[in-house]
Amino acid sequence: MISFASIVWHVAAFRLFIQLIFKRRINEKLSQEHHGIIFTNPVGLAAGFDKDGEIIPAISALGFGFGTVGSVTAKQCVGNPRPWFYRLPNTQSTVVHAGLPNDGSKTIINRISKYPKNSIKHFPVVLSVAKTNCCEVISIQDGINDYIATLKRAKNEKNIQIIELNISCPNAYGGEPFTTPDRLKRLLTAVDKVGLRQPVYIKMPVDLSWDKFKGLLDVIIKHKVVGVTISNLTKDRGKIKLKDILPDEVLGSFSGKPTWHLSNELIRKTFLLYGDKLTIIGLGGVFSADDAYVKIKLGASLIETITGVIFNGPQLAAEINDELIRLLKKDGYTHISQAIGVDAK
Repeated sequence: MISFASIVWHVAAFRLFIQLIFKRRINEKLSQEHHGIIFTNPVGLAAGFDKDGEIIPAISALGFGFGTVGSVTAKQCVGNPRPWFYRLPNTQSTVVHAGLPNDGSKTIINRISKYPKNSIKHFPVVLSVAKTNCCEVISIQDGINDYIATLKRAKNEKNIQIIELNISCPNAYGGEPFTTPDRLKRLLTAVDKVGLRQPVYIKMPVDLSWDKFKGLLDVIIKHKVVGVTISNLTKDRGKIKLKDILPDEVLGSFSGKPTWHLSNELIRKTFLLYGDKLTIIGLGGVFSADDAYVKIKLGASLIETITGVIFNGPQLAAEINDELIRLLKKDGYTHISQAIGVDAK
């Protein structure tokens, strides 16, 4: 699908056809500004879909309010042995074992720099940055250096409006080394020194207890970070209620609905304690406008989806935005900001 879209998007008739179907006029009820970035609607495409930045201009025409490239790493990476994905349709989940495959940040950022300006007008591009998945990048300092190399490349690229630091990929060599307070502090101290012009978000793990999760947030708010994406994949198979047969040989962690309750509770608690310090992007199990609205009312200002698009189709963002307007009106709200966090207590 990605290969098809990256090719046919260069055909003017195809672009016009897609825009006529999915593109919506900017609705002020859904428009927000966060940290100098205007989002025409709250629904974004999460990292992991367009790993190499090949189809973001096409994504922008599908009704999304923003889109994420990556995660990208300083070095090119082939990822884990295939298969990378295994569908669990009844569980509404995908088992992911990709291992951060990407063309390398130098190549990808150069690709982003060539996006036609009109194709990403009013469409913030997020660059998700991780450390390279290889045995050569195993020490803490090597991992930090890997992040910093990519950030320095992205620093002056005008087509990249937001940076997301992915510290929580569960399928990479060496695990999740920056999900402890001391190591995260070391990473963010180095990131601060880069002097990024883009606002920085952190993509958070989902399987930590609240005390450990809060420990990371306490570090984050002391650095040049404006928000958190909650959350990444879950890997605790013992707590997942499978509705499909899952062969033992299928490796990976779970996206979609298995993260739903975990991410929602973390969003709620984060909003209550840090809502005045951090903007929350809600991710995990968003398949409909009702799902998105739940996360918004728990404290998420913005929403991301990926598994929902895989299962329900590319029209999902447009459908969510149309329905969100109706949900806001039903509750008597004139703007989405009025709904953020109303159910957090």
